[in-house]
Amino acid sequence: MVISTSGKSGPRPGGRSARVQAAVHAAVQGLQEESGRAALTVPAIAARAGVTPSTIYRRWGDLADLLADVAVEHMRPDMQPPDTGSLHGDLQAWSEQYLDEMSSDVGRAMTRDVLAGTSSAGGQPVPCRCFDFTASQLDVIVHRARARGEARVPTTDALMDGIVAPIIYRLLFAPGPPDAAWLKARLAQALAGL
Repeated sequence: MVISTSGKSGPRPGGRSARVQAAVHAAVQGLQEESGRAALTVPAIAARAGVTPSTIYRRWGDLADLLADVAVEHMRPDMQPPDTGSLHGDLQAWSEQYLDEMSSDVGRAMTRDVLAGTSSAGGQPVPCRCFDFTASQLDVIVHRARARGEARVPTTDALMDGIVAPIIYRLLFAPGPPDAAWLKARLAQALAGL
């Protein structure tokens, strides 16, 4: 999805638009891997992607919004949450993986990039896209538990508030990331409140 910074609707998916987005995203990743964050300038990204700087400014507005778009695309889940056979097992496996990913240096940098973005796509702020990705993963776990006939299945919102929100808050504001024992206690507390 390409972020539109004007009142116009975003470019149509596919075709040249998708190729430009892919090239620019690849340029950001390549420059960051090779030279670090300091190498990320709009002119350097444009040159690497084979587009003009005005293309980047027109489509993303500024470097912060481009980096937010790249981060959001990396946060998009690429597979379903693991199915362990129980709600507790599914939530434990998923939340451990989520904590590992989000507390990594890459995860923390992506979170900062997302929060620095100011654009919206289709009227939806960039951080809301991350919320939707996470909620969709938890929806799978909730629906799976209900389909198994498990009793006392929390809502997706309850899991977002009870597990995800505390993880993100601690990653942003605590002196260090939460550990496995903290996460286990949060999960037990979220499930006990049913």
